[in-house]
Amino acid sequence: MTILIIFETVEGQTRKISRFVENESRKSGQDVVLVDTANKTTPVSFAGVDKVILAAPVHERRHPKKFETFIADNLYKLESRETMLISVSLKAAFPECLEEARDFLIEMEMRTGLTPDVEALVAGAVRPSSYDYFATHIMRHVVLRGRNYDLDEGEHEFTDWKALATKLSKFLTAGTSSG
Repeated sequence: MTILIIFETVEGQTRKISRFVENESRKSGQDVVLVDTANKTTPVSFAGVDKVILAAPVHERRHPKKFETFIADNLYKLESRETMLISVSLKAAFPECLEEARDFLIEMEMRTGLTPDVEALVAGAVRPSSYDYFATHIMRHVVLRGRNYDLDEGEHEFTDWKALATKLSKFLTAGTSSG
């Protein structure tokens, strides 16, 4: 089976997640093609692709516009294959914020027209060294306010790799026969 993984990243965590998905898919015996939508020169072919995994981060309440445009432009090709959509956000790290994280995903689905077969809300990471003054204050006083994490502690991954691997495994084996 051939898996096409299409992603876009802003700070690098979604790239790391996509690489993890790529490695897990290969370990399960799949052929994998990995494409970053930020690289406009990379050709994307759906020929021979059985399943598609889409991954993108949420920043300022939405997924990257180039990523959403890619989905909308390729909607017919995506709808004819099983799809998994991974939405990466810090909101997904906190149970009381999961509804808001889901809202970001729903809004993107409304803008693009895509209804994926599987959705995954995946917690991202904080990388304080890459934030400017404004972003640091937004992270500290809005996003992480009241949370048991201080930006002064440095980078921190909230991604639950085991939960992601479990969800991915179910997606990869769904619809396949075992004998």
